[in-house]
Amino acid sequence: MRVSSQDVTVVALLADPDAPTEIAQRMAQMLPDRLADRSGQGRRFDVEVVSEPFTAGTEDLSTLTRRIMDRGSEGNWDIVVALTDLPLHSHGRKLVVDLSHEHGLALLSLPTLGGFRLQTRARQAVEEAVLSLAGVQAGPEGPPGSQPLRGPFIGRLAPIHPGQVDEEEIADLRYIVSGPRGYLRVLFGMVRANRPWRLVPGLSKALAAALATGAVATVNSTIWTLATSLSTPRLVIAMVGSVALMIGWLIVDANLWHRTGEVSPEARKRAALYNASTVVTVGIGVIVCYAGLVVINLVWALFILNDRLFASTTRTPLHATEYWTLSWFVASVATVGGALGSGLESDEAIRAAAYSKREQERRSLLGDDRGD
Repeated sequence: MRVSSQDVTVVALLADPDAPTEIAQRMAQMLPDRLADRSGQGRRFDVEVVSEPFTAGTEDLSTLTRRIMDRGSEGNWDIVVALTDLPLHSHGRKLVVDLSHEHGLALLSLPTLGGFRLQTRARQAVEEAVLSLAGVQAGPEGPPGSQPLRGPFIGRLAPIHPGQVDEEEIADLRYIVSGPRGYLRVLFGMVRANRPWRLVPGLSKALAAALATGAVATVNSTIWTLATSLSTPRLVIAMVGSVALMIGWLIVDANLWHRTGEVSPEARKRAALYNASTVVTVGIGVIVCYAGLVVINLVWALFILNDRLFASTTRTPLHATEYWTLSWFVASVATVGGALGSGLESDEAIRAAAYSKREQERRSLLGDDRGD
């Protein structure tokens, strides 16, 4: 890292590929002006985005910090802020950010910022980290490292607080999340990083099977009779059962369930967090798929059904309620067909649809380790 000259501080945003890089690129457009306004004294900031998989192969904080230091020494930067969408841990707690004022670096774990307003929270966190590392927040109370961060790091509802830093560690300031609210915050952040909405177009063969099943079931007279005879509670049970079957099948068939060979409580907590994010990610994707099937089946039913034939078969007039009930029930049947069709997908395709790039690499590495 170089020493600033002419009141210009060069900041590098070292971002993992995929979502972290996209977030860094968006915030880089407004960061220089915002940092200059907040720092005052005519100070200027230049922001560069560097997309590199600096977390590849490890989640160890000390290893990651050394990688960031080594990368920073190669660049012409004053400050390096690293962004990753992997959840990191320190002393059994989820890490939000590590700062080293001596080396001018910060490591930010995006999942701990939650699943909502991520872009805004990430920008605020980076602003606070940069201003602290640049010495702008220094006051009469002590050096910059002794000053608490503001922005997303404070507030009565924020489950974020300072964490323990050992003497041998490079970092001198750390923030972590803890407690039930902190757990949910990280969980939603991991789910958002996985982008569950990508699961629907990512499972083309399963969708084809579901659509084909729905198209055939819509014109089946036995399905008509069942749909009109089922009560609302039974339709709900059919919906929940089909969605649960699809979620379970995808997780089991593609081997998405994370198993740890370690027996420590910390390792088990990490495994539980990863598995919870998997269930929620796949669940959201399947629910989106189910809702789409209901709409498509409804449109297909409006186009293809004959009201006289339907009434003569079921002895029930074909009104709006019958259209809705049939489409709802057929969506449940089609989801089961989609679960069977998902067996035609490769495990790699399902993982690519369910996980972010960094999470795919992490799980692939763990799989290789178990194989060895």
